[in-house]
Amino acid sequence: MEAFEYAAPNSVKEAVDLLSPNWGEADILAGGTDLMSLLKERIHTPKRVVSLKNVSGLNGVSASRVGATATIAGLLGASAVPAAVRQAAEGITSPQMRAMGTVGGELLQRPRCWYFRNGYGLLGKDSNGKALIPNGENQYHAILGNKGPAYFVSASSLAPALIALGATVTVAGPDGEEEMAVEKLFQTPTSDSQRETALKPNQVLTGITIPSGAVKSATYEVRQRQLMDWPLATASVALKMSGNTVESARVVLGHVAPTPWRSSDAERALTGKAVSEATAMEAAKAAVSAATPLSRNKHKVQLARVAVKRAILQATG
Repeated sequence: MEAFEYAAPNSVKEAVDLLSPNWGEADILAGGTDLMSLLKERIHTPKRVVSLKNVSGLNGVSASRVGATATIAGLLGASAVPAAVRQAAEGITSPQMRAMGTVGGELLQRPRCWYFRNGYGLLGKDSNGKALIPNGENQYHAILGNKGPAYFVSASSLAPALIALGATVTVAGPDGEEEMAVEKLFQTPTSDSQRETALKPNQVLTGITIPSGAVKSATYEVRQRQLMDWPLATASVALKMSGNTVESARVVLGHVAPTPWRSSDAERALTGKAVSEATAMEAAKAAVSAATPLSRNKHKVQLARVAVKRAILQATG
């Protein structure tokens, strides 16, 4: 990796002041499970790395609030975490990732697209500006929201669950703190100079707030391998029930689009209906009705469909 300046501030304000208004000049270090690989591969070459290890108050976990530097292990150790979030965290099975990986870092990790990780840029283009992914090695890439130019999938496993539950994040920057829906945290970049989140380069994610409420929730993941791997497709659902009838629903797919993908079609298919195998399948089909698979990832349509159906049935028991 290239040499950089290391800073370990004692407060969020000090951390913000050490960051840069321009991407690429400074990076935040939390658990380091993603950043270290980016530095070693020279995908990130910051002049300064700002560690959050000495900043207190960012690692607590409660039923309604999760600190950004709380570890995945800490999240799993809390008793009152909603089912959808817990099940998503349980899918992160690596002991190292659980011990060192942070909740904020999990949300903000860079795409796992091998074109990006091998130096072809966030949008996976050759030296002539031609997109390599549509007809290349794309079996793990997006099937939704992939009309171009972004084809990678959002790597976060926790984000779909948090979006389904209507969670928000607290972000600190030069102008103070602001609240942002987790759903609004993610964006689809249109150029390599953009990022896949709406976070500014001089902002720090400090925590996540999960609304309280009587909802049934679940996350279901489809994986190729259980250890040290990311899911092929996931679905997180949060259902407000009246008896066996769905009053309102939030259905969010993961690892199938450049952002966590909320499906209003699936939500409409559930609302006002009693949950059954048939209803769950109808919603699952609706969730992928707009899918446009690439040359080698048509199988992900069926995997996403299965994930949605099983998440719905799991949420309602």
